[in-house]
Amino acid sequence: MPDKEFSTTDFRNALGSFATGVTVITALGKNGQKIGMTANSFNSVSLDPALVLWSIGRDANCFDDFIAAESFAIHILAEDQQDLSNLFATTGADRFAGLKTTEGLSGVPLLPSYSTCFQCRIENQYDGGDHVILVGKVLEFTDNGTRPLIFHRGGYGAL
Repeated sequence: MPDKEFSTTDFRNALGSFATGVTVITALGKNGQKIGMTANSFNSVSLDPALVLWSIGRDANCFDDFIAAESFAIHILAEDQQDLSNLFATTGADRFAGLKTTEGLSGVPLLPSYSTCFQCRIENQYDGGDHVILVGKVLEFTDNGTRPLIFHRGGYGAL
């Protein structure tokens, strides 16, 4: 059966019908600098062992740093953290300016607040077309039990 032709814009809009949580992923870059970005590609993989995944676009300005990182933290944002999501989604911004991060496992910067945070070691990386899928083994997590920030059809929402 031949592949159906459709535009990437139409495909992206259709994917937006699936409501997701919003995360900020942090790590240390190749030169030891703090790096971070907003992502909604987070998903669970396995309970035993504890594995999660997220994907990064090959055109992301911090792509090389994340691909080289050995560890990362996934912060699921709380419903009142839309501004933080926007900050970490802005290209060229000093994303850590004014944030009092703490040091997590392997020195990974942890945000001062979040709904849940998973600290992970890279387990695998897989080719995913114009993205790379990063699978992390969860070494530690903190669940603050707050309501998450939701993203749906290009906009934020709450439960």
